[in-house]
Amino acid sequence: MKRLKAGLAALFTMAAVLVDTTGAAQAAPPGDRDVIANLWSWNWNSVARECTGHLGPAGYGGVQVSPPQDSLTRGGAVWWDVYQPAGYTLTSKFGNEDQFAAMVRACHDAGVKVYADAVVNHMTGQGSTSYGGASFTKYNYPGLYSPADFHYYSEDCGNSDNLIHDGDYAGSARNVQNCELVGLSDLETEEPYVRGAIAGYLNRLIALGVDGFRVDAAKHTSPADLGDIYGRLNGSPYIYQEVIYGPGEAVQPGQYTGIGDVLEFQYGRYLREKFHGSIADLRTFGESWNGMQPSGRSVTFVANHDTERGTSALSYKDGPVYRLATIFQLAWNHGTPQVYDGFTWSDREAGPPHSNGFVRDAVCGSGWECLHRDPAITGMVRFHNAVRGTPVANWSSPNPDVIAFSRGAAGWIVINNGTGSYAGTFPTGLPAGTYADLTGTGTGTGTVTVNGGGQAAVTVPARGAVAIVAGGTTTPPAQVPVTFGVHATTTWGTNVHLAGSIGALKNRNPAEAIPLSSAAAIDATWK
Repeated sequence: MKRLKAGLAALFTMAAVLVDTTGAAQAAPPGDRDVIANLWSWNWNSVARECTGHLGPAGYGGVQVSPPQDSLTRGGAVWWDVYQPAGYTLTSKFGNEDQFAAMVRACHDAGVKVYADAVVNHMTGQGSTSYGGASFTKYNYPGLYSPADFHYYSEDCGNSDNLIHDGDYAGSARNVQNCELVGLSDLETEEPYVRGAIAGYLNRLIALGVDGFRVDAAKHTSPADLGDIYGRLNGSPYIYQEVIYGPGEAVQPGQYTGIGDVLEFQYGRYLREKFHGSIADLRTFGESWNGMQPSGRSVTFVANHDTERGTSALSYKDGPVYRLATIFQLAWNHGTPQVYDGFTWSDREAGPPHSNGFVRDAVCGSGWECLHRDPAITGMVRFHNAVRGTPVANWSSPNPDVIAFSRGAAGWIVINNGTGSYAGTFPTGLPAGTYADLTGTGTGTGTVTVNGGGQAAVTVPARGAVAIVAGGTTTPPAQVPVTFGVHATTTWGTNVHLAGSIGALKNRNPAEAIPLSSAAAIDATWK
C-alpha cells in the first residue's frame, strides 16, 4: 500500500431454413480456474453484477475487492482513505455489510471466489471521523484499540520521529516492520490481543464467505506475526501478500513464502521493460530473473493501483501495449495471474467516481476501465484455463517484436508487438485442423489452419496476437430441418422467393432470394 502523500457477445440470429444449434463453450469448473479479476475501488453492488454477468461466464476463478472495513473519510476525494482503517465494522465507501454479503453470494453463485484486500499492519495517520460515523484519534479507536496497542520509539522503533526512513530498507528490518509507514499508526502485531483482534476481523469476513485475502503492506509486519494471525483463521483461506522486492533490502519477499503467496512486483516491471524493448528476451522469463519468486508462490500482475500511478509498470494509459502484455501474462506459465481494472484518472490522488463520498456504480467506458471484459482478454482467460500446468514449448522468435510458443500440446500463441502486421509460419505442437482464434485480434478470418506437420501460417496485426487451444477446432454448425408456411395469393407465373437474416438465406438481399421450387433444393408443397 502506498499513500502518495500524507497530507460472439450473444449474437442471436433468426433463420428460416437452417438453425445453428452449436452452443457456446462452457466455462471450466471453478477448481480449474485461477485467474483473478482485481476490480479495484468498485462498489459491492457493481462487483456482484460483474461476477454474474461477466466474470463467471468468462471463466475467471476469483475477484479481488477493495478493503471492506470502516476507514478514515476524505469525502471520496482521494483513493487512499480506505487504506487507513478506523475500525473493523463493514461500513465503507463501497457499501455496507448486507451489500458486501450479497456480493459474496452472487459471486459464489457465478463460480467466482472472493478475495478481500486486508489492511492489518496499521490504522490511521490523520483525521477523526470514519465513513461509518465513528470518532477516533490516531492511537485511540474506542472499543478496539488504545494507545498501548501500537509501536513507538524507542522500545519498538529505532527512529525518534517514529517513521520509517529510506535508509532503513537496506539495513533495518526492525524499523521497516515496527516504525510508521508514512505516518500511519503501526499496530503492535506481536501482542496477543492485537493478533486476536485482527484475526477476529478476518474471521468475520470468512464467515460471510470470503475465500482469501490480499494482505496489504505485509512487508511492514514480520512473518512471525502474520503467521500467528493466519494460524488463527477458520478454514483454509488463500493468502497472498504485498511484499515489494528491493535489491539488497533487509526485508525480502522470500521471507514470506513460507506462510502464503506473494504479489510479484518484478513481473510488471520486467514486462514494461520488454514490451518497450524486445519481447524476444522473455524466452526465459520466470524465477531465474533477478528478484522473481517461484511460480507456485507468485500472484502476477501487469499493473495495480500503486504501479499505475508510478513509472515502473504499464497501465491502461499505454493502450494496446498494456492489453498485449496482459495477453502474454495469461499465456505464460508463471504464477497466478491477476487482471487489473480500476478507474480513469489524471490526478494521482483522486478517488473513484462518487456521490457524497460513496462510490458510484461502475460503468465501463464512463470513468471506469474494463480490460477484463475485452474479448481478447476473455479469450485468453479461456486459453489460460485450457493450458494450465503445461510447459512452454515450440518457442519461435523471428524478430525482437514477435514471439510464438506452445503450452505443451494444449495450446499455441503468437504475439506481435510491432507497429506493423507480421506474416509467418510457425510450429504449433497441435494436431492438424482448423482452430478458432481466441483473441479476435488476428488472422481476419477468426480461424487458424494447422497442417499435417503441425505448422500454421498466420498474419498477425500490429500489437495483436493469435491464440488457439487443443480441442478448439471449428466444425460446421449443426443444421436441422424447419417446416414453415407462406400464405400468399398467387397467379399463374408468380414466383415466391425466400430471404432471411443469415448467409444461407442471402442476408435479406431480394436480388439473391431463394425461389421456392425443387430447383432450390426446397421441398415445396403448393396448396
